[in-house]
Amino acid sequence: MNAQLLAKTAYAGAAVPTRTGRGTEYEIFAQITRRLNAALKRPDEDFSALAGALHDNRTLWTTLAADVAEATNGLPQALRARIYYLSEFTRHHTRRVLAREATADVLVEINMAVMRGLRGEGDGA
Repeated sequence: MNAQLLAKTAYAGAAVPTRTGRGTEYEIFAQITRRLNAALKRPDEDFSALAGALHDNRTLWTTLAADVAEATNGLPQALRARIYYLSEFTRHHTRRVLAREATADVLVEINMAVMRGLRGEGDGA
């Protein structure tokens, strides 16, 4: 290996753009929402994929709820309350989807609204 190739590979990771906190949150929502959408297209064929995506979505919302419950959270109180409510709704609705009493469509809609908010296209929640 020559020196130029070694230098190129050593700094290849530096070309990855730095993400903001909002950008990271957006990407997590996007990944989970893509998985939910894919699983929604074939819920009976691959229920385990849907269950996995639902689990990850519920974990995300549980983490958000814990974060907004902290006194040191800097978000406005009204937004914190809405995020906490959405977490509770997500937990309850996920249970219904897993019991095959409901579809995950509304969970995707909620995530998409939050993603729009993270991009500054509305209040997001």
